[in-house]
Amino acid sequence: MARQLDHEARDRAVVEAAWRVISREGMTALTVRSVAKEAGLAPSSLRYSFPTQSTVRERAISAVLERLQERVTALPRDGAWGESALLELIPVDDEKHTEAVVWLALEMAAVADVELQPVRARANAYIRAVCHDVAAWLGSDSDDFVDQLHAFVDGLTLHVVVRDECTPAWARRALSIYLNEARQRLEAPGASRG
Repeated sequence: MARQLDHEARDRAVVEAAWRVISREGMTALTVRSVAKEAGLAPSSLRYSFPTQSTVRERAISAVLERLQERVTALPRDGAWGESALLELIPVDDEKHTEAVVWLALEMAAVADVELQPVRARANAYIRAVCHDVAAWLGSDSDDFVDQLHAFVDGLTLHVVVRDECTPAWARRALSIYLNEARQRLEAPGASRG
């Protein structure tokens, strides 16, 4: 059991070191050597688990998705569930901000790096699934509405990361307004649910 804990602690340290490197210097600076240095480990100690730069990148991104899934799964399915689930996708605190920076770096890197495209596809599929569940929570089964919701969440994320005036409080307000307006449209007499 101790070896499993050591492995998990080491994996967490490596992932967090990778996130710091990406946040500070961008995806191109992410190498086995830079992560080892950031984590305070010898590069040779990482070579077994992370033999290439691509394996470090994939693990860093997979960890973002794993944490997101854990947080969304842990949410109570109550009257506030949908908004709470979307707030897990948006950088409204320091941890989520770091994850969003890593996520956006992946999105850009995956354009040219085919090895990153599968993990990007898995993450995007999960985000879309959350948006689909939130649309259903609001009472819609429309793919167009799911697309719109996904684009809105992605836009909020990008704005919070790149624009200083777009604070987490701003994102929370924007999301709340958006969801209230969507709920009103869906509940209006004669409104289409699909």
